[in-house]
Amino acid sequence: MPLEGKVFNLRDFVVDEVTGENPVTVRAHYIGQVSCPHCGAARLRKKDRALRVLHHERMGLRACNVEVSVCKYRCNGCGRYFWQRFPGLITGRRSTEPFRKQVVREHMDGISLSRLSGNSGISASTVERWSQDLARRLVKQDISYPCPRVLGIDEHFFTRKLGFATTFCDLEKHRIYDIALGRSSDSLRPTMRMLEGRKHVRVVVMDMSETYRGIARRWFPGARIVVDRFHVVKLINHHFMQLWKNVDEAGRRSRGLVSLVRRHHWHLSKEQVPRLQSYLSGFPVLQGAYILRHRLMKLILAKNVRKQHTVSLARRLLYLLKKMNGTPLQVLADTLRSWLEEIIGMWRFSRTNGITEGFHTKMEMISRRAYGFRNFENYRLRVRALCA
Repeated sequence: MPLEGKVFNLRDFVVDEVTGENPVTVRAHYIGQVSCPHCGAARLRKKDRALRVLHHERMGLRACNVEVSVCKYRCNGCGRYFWQRFPGLITGRRSTEPFRKQVVREHMDGISLSRLSGNSGISASTVERWSQDLARRLVKQDISYPCPRVLGIDEHFFTRKLGFATTFCDLEKHRIYDIALGRSSDSLRPTMRMLEGRKHVRVVVMDMSETYRGIARRWFPGARIVVDRFHVVKLINHHFMQLWKNVDEAGRRSRGLVSLVRRHHWHLSKEQVPRLQSYLSGFPVLQGAYILRHRLMKLILAKNVRKQHTVSLARRLLYLLKKMNGTPLQVLADTLRSWLEEIIGMWRFSRTNGITEGFHTKMEMISRRAYGFRNFENYRLRVRALCA
């Protein structure tokens, strides 16, 4: 700590004396302007004086206390009495704001409550209370934040007892908008009613969930629903691999063949193509399904398609789905046909739920650092404070 300068993170304070080793005691005085907190007048009269001793940010491994002389004033303008106010020192608290933020930041980084209470000289319940207070203040700043224009909806696991939770993500500003407990229409109905500015939503990105599609159609009638490309590719691969398992279970277990079949055709080398064709020639049903899958993948992976080109892509997709009728891939064709409008939206818009999935990883780390959450509101408050 520089003795010739000011106290760390305390504005308009000058150090007078530093004594002690652990804890270190810093005596300082305030050089800023004092005014009435009620009317803002600067014509004041001193009536009393007191000494405040507050916990401040640690100096390495040593605790630090700050001693400040506080005056009681009478305002000549409005006639009210008040104790002197300082920036970074809230009235009625025995610790500075930088110290509280330091403790909360260390707790968010994964240090346990018992460890922090021993290092900081405060109780574990105080650390938790400070964390909740700081999270509420951060969330309070976004109360008037309306629904985003591009909204991502996805689910993530919360606890075994309470089940899953639904995440609402702002894909434009890369931040979490809100989370709600549950993933059904009934459990999400109260949350959807409280969302302000639902008419501002233009695009809703989601996985291939009938429940979320029904929720989007009901609560965001003016928004375009876009299915996440990852889940479409995953669905196609799942049906093809299931068909392969029914046709040739032994070949399905071969890691070399699985590596060849799962790759896109344009990623195969010249040595790999004859080997794959030699294997597929022994199973005509699997060979036909592989060709359909290859042509289907080329359509699904199209990105940033212009409006006039989506018509030709949609016709080609419907033609392939028609050829899949009566084949073992009939269920896949029916599913893709029911999601045709959302797939067309996927071609037009490049937004995906990859940002939401990334936040799910961060939310999982938040839960691990806190050694799990029992109260969903505490979890929601922590996530909105750190991911928004």
